Amino acid sequence: MSPRPAHARALRLRGALSAALIALCCLFVPLSALSAWATYGLADTGRYVRTMAPLAGDPAVRDAVADTVGDEVADRIDGTQGVMGPFVRDAVRSFTQTDAFRAGWDAANRAVHDAVLHALRDDDRPRTDPVTVDLAPVTTRIKDQLADENLPLARRIPVRHTAVAVLAPGDLDRLRKGYDVLEVAALWLPIAAVAFAVAGITVATCRRRAITATALGTALGGALLAAAVAVGRRLTLSDLPASVSRPAAGAVYDALTATLRTASWLLVTLGLAVALTTWLTGRYGHRLRRPPSPGTPAPTPQ
Repeated sequence: MSPRPAHARALRLRGALSAALIALCCLFVPLSALSAWATYGLADTGRYVRTMAPLAGDPAVRDAVADTVGDEVADRIDGTQGVMGPFVRDAVRSFTQTDAFRAGWDAANRAVHDAVLHALRDDDRPRTDPVTVDLAPVTTRIKDQLADENLPLARRIPVRHTAVAVLAPGDLDRLRKGYDVLEVAALWLPIAAVAFAVAGITVATCRRRAITATALGTALGGALLAAAVAVGRRLTLSDLPASVSRPAAGAVYDALTATLRTASWLLVTLGLAVALTTWLTGRYGHRLRRPPSPGTPAPTPQ
């Protein structure tokens, strides 16, 4: 057998291997962004509270809180929500515009997040118990804020330890399995993506073309991730029960996925920029490297 067909076969094999490695890299890039967002973004209590804090000023969220809390309070007062309902809802809606509500909103989000995160990480926790939140810290935070605003009798507001269930045992078990997978994926998927990219570019017969393919694949992965976030929003809102405010739920979804949307568009921008740079240097780089043509030699002096 002549060496030329063997060499051509080796080149085809290298090209196929490079394409497979680059494809795996481009697949792992958006998955890495998704797992990192869930593990290091949603699972960080401080970052979660800071993300949710601006929603205390969102009109849709305030209206949803006013309607839910107002209906509950009115039902406890007269059992019908017919007579006291409008007045109670107006009072609660006015309260949602105060600093005390914002303080309670942050305290409630911190308490819920801490309780769920502790339940996810505690392997010894009974799997038959729901996740509950003690509302005493929330009441204390609101009470202190009202006292700072010199509201009469604010110091006499009773603080009772009331446990409220926020997550059923079945939901906790599913979340725990998903959380364990995301923790592993957030660590190893980025490493695998980088390793596949380096290996794919190294074995490629034309490395410039391999870099361009990797960059374009990264941009495509970022675009698909942005599309998945948009589709997920539509599906999430369509599956909500009628009693849940869709504008408020949409505001919460947008706040939680803001970092993920930013990451997806950064992948698109970075991928296209690298691909364009590689194409330009391949097309015009030889002109920059070409030595200038020698000029007309100066006449020798007589």
